[in-house]
Amino acid sequence: MTVEFRQLDIAGSWEITPKQFGDDRGVFFEWFKDSTFVDAVGHSLNLAQANCSVSAAGVLRGVHFADVPPGQAKYVTCIRGAVLDVVVDIRVGSPTFGAWDSVLLDDVDRRAIFISEGLGHAFLSLEDDSAVVYLCSEGYAPGREHGINPLDQVVGIDWPTTSRSGEPLELILSEKDNAAPTLVEADESGLLPRFLDVREWINDLD
Repeated sequence: MTVEFRQLDIAGSWEITPKQFGDDRGVFFEWFKDSTFVDAVGHSLNLAQANCSVSAAGVLRGVHFADVPPGQAKYVTCIRGAVLDVVVDIRVGSPTFGAWDSVLLDDVDRRAIFISEGLGHAFLSLEDDSAVVYLCSEGYAPGREHGINPLDQVVGIDWPTTSRSGEPLELILSEKDNAAPTLVEADESGLLPRFLDVREWINDLD
């Protein structure tokens, strides 16, 4: 097997580790393989958009999510540098509502993470010029996109305080992410997806 899937603590999210083949020319690996993806997840990834973001050390992006249906699933990897990639369960009614899990994505192990529809996604850059690429099941639609403050103390994400080289990290957030509601506020305002609705939508995917 050239790509290995491991389910994370949040149902609907997986860590993906590729087998790397190296020689004196460099390295080759498959960072996405549809047949293995379908075996692990249960349906194909509908590729609608591919994004790339480059971030300085300390840049914190997220927690972002989209309305379900249709939501926006993401298959994410880091092709240069290193980021801590985090999935947050924001599905009201989920057994793990409010919990989070994380995967270190870097240019050494070259892991990826898959985050299903209805889950929140964020990452922190641990090195200057960290480049993250992600495949999305739906295109960007501003009217359906929302956020949770990544520093919400109730969610309590344990963000690293040092870079990959050991230097102190100063968190850098966009104005939008910094002003995003807490998980409780988002729930009270009706922004969050419902667990049963998300499960029904995903079960209908091919």
